[in-house]
Amino acid sequence: MYKISLFLLVALYACGDATGPKDIIKEEAALQKSTIAQPVLTDLNDQPIDLEKYKGKIVFINFWATWCKPCREEMPSIQEAMKILKDDKIEFFFASDETTEQIEEFKAAHNYNFNYVKVVNLSELNIMGLPTTFIFNPNGELVFSEIGYRKWDDEANINLILNKSEQK
Repeated sequence: MYKISLFLLVALYACGDATGPKDIIKEEAALQKSTIAQPVLTDLNDQPIDLEKYKGKIVFINFWATWCKPCREEMPSIQEAMKILKDDKIEFFFASDETTEQIEEFKAAHNYNFNYVKVVNLSELNIMGLPTTFIFNPNGELVFSEIGYRKWDDEANINLILNKSEQK
Protein backbone atom coordinates (compact mmCIF):
# COMPACT_ATOMS: atom_id res chain seq x y z
CA MET A 1 0.00 0.00 0.00
CA TYR A 2 2.87 2.33 0.85
CA LYS A 3 4.48 1.78 -2.57
CA ILE A 4 1.20 2.51 -4.37
CA SER A 5 0.68 5.70 -2.39
CA LEU A 6 4.23 6.82 -3.05
CA PHE A 7 3.87 6.03 -6.76
CA LEU A 8 0.62 8.04 -6.98
CA LEU A 9 2.18 10.96 -5.13
CA VAL A 10 5.21 10.98 -7.45
CA ALA A 11 2.96 10.62 -10.51
CA LEU A 12 0.79 13.54 -9.43
CA TYR A 13 3.81 15.68 -8.67
CA ALA A 14 5.46 14.79 -11.98
CA CYS A 15 2.30 15.72 -13.88
CA GLY A 16 2.15 19.13 -12.28
CA ASP A 17 3.95 21.75 -14.29
CA ALA A 18 3.51 25.43 -14.95
CA THR A 19 0.13 24.86 -16.55
CA GLY A 20 -2.54 24.64 -13.94
CA PRO A 21 -5.86 22.85 -14.27
CA LYS A 22 -7.50 25.91 -15.85
CA ASP A 23 -4.84 26.04 -18.57
CA ILE A 24 -5.32 22.34 -19.33
CA ILE A 25 -9.08 22.84 -19.58
CA LYS A 26 -8.53 25.79 -21.96
CA GLU A 27 -6.16 23.70 -24.09
CA GLU A 28 -8.65 20.82 -24.26
CA ALA A 29 -11.48 23.20 -25.19
CA ALA A 30 -9.35 24.76 -27.93
CA LEU A 31 -8.45 21.33 -29.27
CA GLN A 32 -12.09 20.24 -29.23
CA LYS A 33 -13.18 23.44 -31.00
CA SER A 34 -10.54 23.03 -33.69
CA THR A 35 -11.54 19.42 -34.43
CA ILE A 36 -15.30 19.95 -34.82
CA ALA A 37 -16.24 18.93 -38.33
CA GLN A 38 -18.09 21.47 -40.42
CA PRO A 39 -21.49 20.37 -41.68
CA VAL A 40 -21.58 19.41 -45.34
CA LEU A 41 -24.98 20.41 -46.68
CA THR A 42 -26.77 20.06 -49.99
CA ASP A 43 -30.07 21.43 -51.17
CA LEU A 44 -32.90 19.02 -51.93
CA ASN A 45 -31.58 18.68 -55.49
CA ASP A 46 -28.24 17.42 -54.09
CA GLN A 47 -26.45 20.65 -55.03
CA PRO A 48 -23.71 21.58 -52.51
CA ILE A 49 -24.30 24.53 -50.20
CA ASP A 50 -21.20 26.66 -49.63
CA LEU A 51 -21.44 27.82 -46.01
CA GLU A 52 -18.53 30.21 -46.66
CA LYS A 53 -20.99 32.31 -48.65
CA TYR A 54 -22.78 33.10 -45.38
CA LYS A 55 -19.76 34.67 -43.64
CA GLY A 56 -20.91 37.92 -42.09
CA LYS A 57 -24.18 36.31 -41.03
CA ILE A 58 -25.20 34.15 -38.11
CA VAL A 59 -25.91 30.62 -39.33
CA PHE A 60 -28.46 28.55 -37.40
CA ILE A 61 -28.54 24.85 -38.37
CA ASN A 62 -31.17 22.61 -36.83
CA PHE A 63 -30.53 18.89 -37.36
CA TRP A 64 -33.82 17.01 -37.34
CA ALA A 65 -35.72 14.02 -38.72
CA THR A 66 -39.29 13.48 -39.86
CA TRP A 67 -39.78 10.73 -37.25
CA CYS A 68 -38.39 12.84 -34.35
CA LYS A 69 -41.20 14.06 -32.09
CA PRO A 70 -39.11 16.68 -30.19
CA CYS A 71 -37.90 17.99 -33.57
CA ARG A 72 -41.46 18.51 -34.74
CA GLU A 73 -42.45 20.02 -31.36
CA GLU A 74 -39.78 22.74 -31.50
CA MET A 75 -40.47 23.74 -35.11
CA PRO A 76 -43.29 26.23 -34.31
CA SER A 77 -40.96 28.09 -31.94
CA ILE A 78 -38.23 28.18 -34.59
CA GLN A 79 -40.76 29.50 -37.13
CA GLU A 80 -41.70 32.25 -34.64
CA ALA A 81 -38.02 33.02 -33.91
CA MET A 82 -37.46 33.40 -37.65
CA LYS A 83 -40.28 35.96 -37.78
CA ILE A 84 -38.85 37.86 -34.81
CA LEU A 85 -35.35 37.86 -36.38
CA LYS A 86 -36.41 38.51 -39.98
CA ASP A 87 -34.53 41.84 -40.10
CA ASP A 88 -31.29 40.39 -38.73
CA LYS A 89 -28.50 38.81 -40.74
CA ILE A 90 -29.33 35.20 -39.89
CA GLU A 91 -29.61 32.16 -42.13
CA PHE A 92 -31.68 29.23 -40.87
CA PHE A 93 -31.13 25.72 -42.23
CA PHE A 94 -33.07 22.57 -41.36
CA ALA A 95 -30.76 19.65 -42.05
CA SER A 96 -31.78 16.01 -42.24
CA ASP A 97 -29.99 12.90 -43.46
CA GLU A 98 -33.24 11.43 -44.73
CA THR A 99 -34.10 11.05 -48.39
CA THR A 100 -35.28 13.97 -50.47
CA GLU A 101 -38.64 12.22 -50.83
CA GLN A 102 -39.09 11.96 -47.04
CA ILE A 103 -38.19 15.61 -46.55
CA GLU A 104 -40.44 16.74 -49.43
CA GLU A 105 -43.35 14.71 -48.01
CA PHE A 106 -42.85 16.33 -44.59
CA LYS A 107 -42.56 19.76 -46.21
CA ALA A 108 -45.84 19.27 -48.10
CA ALA A 109 -47.65 18.18 -44.93
CA HIS A 110 -46.48 21.13 -42.80
CA ASN A 111 -46.80 24.85 -43.34
CA TYR A 112 -43.29 25.98 -42.36
CA ASN A 113 -41.23 28.47 -44.31
CA PHE A 114 -37.99 26.54 -43.70
CA ASN A 115 -34.89 26.12 -45.80
CA TYR A 116 -34.84 22.32 -45.79
CA VAL A 117 -31.45 20.83 -46.67
CA LYS A 118 -29.70 17.50 -46.49
CA VAL A 119 -26.67 16.85 -44.30
CA VAL A 120 -24.07 14.62 -45.94
CA ASN A 121 -21.70 14.07 -43.00
CA LEU A 122 -24.01 13.65 -39.99
CA SER A 123 -21.90 10.87 -38.44
CA GLU A 124 -18.75 13.03 -38.59
CA LEU A 125 -20.48 15.82 -36.65
CA ASN A 126 -20.66 13.67 -33.50
CA ILE A 127 -24.39 14.34 -33.10
CA MET A 128 -25.71 12.02 -30.42
CA GLY A 129 -29.40 12.85 -30.65
CA LEU A 130 -32.05 14.89 -32.38
CA PRO A 131 -32.87 17.66 -32.51
CA THR A 132 -29.43 19.20 -32.37
CA THR A 133 -28.75 22.85 -33.11
CA PHE A 134 -25.51 24.49 -34.19
CA ILE A 135 -25.10 28.26 -34.26
CA PHE A 136 -22.15 29.79 -36.11
CA ASN A 137 -21.14 33.42 -35.54
CA PRO A 138 -20.61 35.82 -38.46
CA ASN A 139 -16.94 34.71 -38.60
CA GLY A 140 -18.05 31.13 -39.29
CA GLU A 141 -17.05 29.83 -35.85
CA LEU A 142 -19.26 27.36 -34.01
CA VAL A 143 -20.39 29.22 -30.87
CA PHE A 144 -23.31 27.04 -29.77
CA SER A 145 -24.12 23.36 -30.00
CA GLU A 146 -26.89 21.61 -28.12
CA ILE A 147 -28.86 18.39 -28.28
CA GLY A 148 -32.54 18.56 -27.44
CA TYR A 149 -35.69 20.60 -27.62
CA ARG A 150 -35.60 24.32 -26.93
CA LYS A 151 -38.31 26.99 -27.14
CA TRP A 152 -36.47 29.19 -29.61
CA ASP A 153 -38.88 32.14 -29.55
CA ASP A 154 -38.27 32.86 -25.84
CA GLU A 155 -36.42 36.15 -25.30
CA ALA A 156 -33.37 34.44 -23.78
CA ASN A 157 -33.09 32.14 -26.78
CA ILE A 158 -33.52 34.99 -29.24
CA ASN A 159 -30.61 36.69 -27.45
CA LEU A 160 -28.65 33.44 -27.60
CA ILE A 161 -29.13 33.30 -31.37
CA LEU A 162 -28.00 36.91 -31.63
CA ASN A 163 -25.03 36.06 -29.42
CA LYS A 164 -26.00 38.66 -26.80
CA SER A 165 -25.80 36.21 -23.91
CA GLU A 166 -22.79 34.43 -22.45
CA GLN A 167 -22.19 31.17 -24.29
CA LYS A 168 -19.94 28.52 -22.85
